[in-house]
Amino acid sequence: MNDQVSSTEPLIALDPAWPKVSLVEARDALTTPGSKFEMETADVHGVPTRVWKNAPPTLAWLVAATRAHGDRELSIYENERVTYEANYRAVATLATWLRDYGIAKGDRVAIAMRNLPEWPVIFFAAATVGAIVVPLNAWWTSGELSYGIDDSGARILFLDDERHQRLAADMPALPGIERMIVSRASSALDGRASRLEDIIGTPGGYADLPDIALPDIAMAPDDSATIFYTSGTTGNPKGALGTHRNLMTNIMSAGYAAARAALRRGEETPAPLPRTFLACIPLFHVTACSATMMGVLASGSTMIFMRKWDTVRAMEIIQAEKVHVTGGVPTIAWQLLEHPDRGNYDLSSLETIAYGGAPSAPELVRRIHSEFGALPGNGWGMTETMATVTSHSAEDYLNRPDSAGPPVAVADLKIVADDGVTELPVGEVGELWARGPMIVRGYWNKPEATATTFVDGWVRTGDLAKLDEEGFVYIVDRAKDMVIRGGENIYSTEVENVLYEHPAVTDCALIGIPHRTLGEEPAAVVHLAPGMTATEAELQAWVRARLAVFKTPVAIRFVDETLPRNANGKILKKDLKVLFEDRVAA
Repeated sequence: MNDQVSSTEPLIALDPAWPKVSLVEARDALTTPGSKFEMETADVHGVPTRVWKNAPPTLAWLVAATRAHGDRELSIYENERVTYEANYRAVATLATWLRDYGIAKGDRVAIAMRNLPEWPVIFFAAATVGAIVVPLNAWWTSGELSYGIDDSGARILFLDDERHQRLAADMPALPGIERMIVSRASSALDGRASRLEDIIGTPGGYADLPDIALPDIAMAPDDSATIFYTSGTTGNPKGALGTHRNLMTNIMSAGYAAARAALRRGEETPAPLPRTFLACIPLFHVTACSATMMGVLASGSTMIFMRKWDTVRAMEIIQAEKVHVTGGVPTIAWQLLEHPDRGNYDLSSLETIAYGGAPSAPELVRRIHSEFGALPGNGWGMTETMATVTSHSAEDYLNRPDSAGPPVAVADLKIVADDGVTELPVGEVGELWARGPMIVRGYWNKPEATATTFVDGWVRTGDLAKLDEEGFVYIVDRAKDMVIRGGENIYSTEVENVLYEHPAVTDCALIGIPHRTLGEEPAAVVHLAPGMTATEAELQAWVRARLAVFKTPVAIRFVDETLPRNANGKILKKDLKVLFEDRVAA
């Protein structure tokens, strides 16, 4: 497919002398031997791979090193404040309990809870004893959570009270779970369940825990560390098996991207100063856990958690805590910009509003800079890349608002034709392939899917994209059949399968329709069986009862004939969007 590379005009008047250096010159200057961002070649699962030489080796090494941040605050949640020293003591206490319980290297430990101060404690404690941590989507229904627990083979499940109640009916069907550790339980527990507070106390008391050493477990950078679930276009969700190196790579990649932006501007490489982050995306996403939390800990920064997103509460927090960085998905930026009470709050501390995971309009980039005086940030990655592959910020983003940025120095991109072999030249559209030390090992217990998606160190992303002469990537479409609603992936097949379960539905398709702040929303087209009836509200309730609420179609259109298909029997979804023109216009 041939296409011209976009030539969007810059959104602000840039310094005529910008950039001071090219991307290649910045890379060469930053990665010179002996520098912080020096690279070397390592054997990663049998594939020679360019890696950051100075990246921390493991999650255990990182959490031990963070003790140097002492009394700086790692997390804030409502009136609970946890320092780095307190967090370290809680991690060491819980890791010792896990080791003594018998959790060993390679065992799976699952987490199903909202963003709370205990979430990073559990994550690092499990990783410190060599377990594979399985962060589960807290929005999932009981059935979806049960699948992830059973598929991963988790021995222990940490969960909050809400998830514990949601899973109550399915507990007998999860024989693999030996223990459930419930945080903030609102009622008495029995059976396999016990309270997290009986092991490590409450966040306010972490600082009073005994000063003990972390368990000494031998680990290497390429040992397995996490399973993050990402749905495929067909079948059940797939667990992306990540390593310590995958997560540690993000620390260096974030620093490199900031240094590259400074050099492009003609400034010195900035020191990694502690910053305050308003964390608006769940830690069960790689964007929050890998791309954000790892850098937070490395720099001694602070994460502020909200029980749920509320724009007014967010502005109150930004003002009170002098937040430097927020974002997550474009929706959050839009809501901050357009709230009628924005002028009542001092948001001048904001330096960066960064996001990913959903399409964003160039207008958003311009308004972040012009109205907040902050620099916008974006990038591209996926669960299979443990987040960051490209980073886009500052003047580069303002100059190319329709791009996802260039790759970091240890990553490579290429555009491949439909034959899966031919690499396409600049400006041509094909499937985006990515390579680097951030690429996960493969899919948990799915060798066929792994062999199809991961090829000699490259991951086939399923995204249709193009590159320009300088290496900036432009995502033009998604080959994978999914809708991205405010950063949440909705895989069409999953919703379609639920609709097909309804006795009146004989043909259906889920598509994405544009939404100004969410990027996209799911909508469905349905053909009913002769003589059968169903209403929009009935089918929406049917889906809502079986899947997470954000996967429910916001609109359903009924058609008299079966849906249009091509010669191969594939539904022509692009022909269905016209049915929703009234909603899009509104």
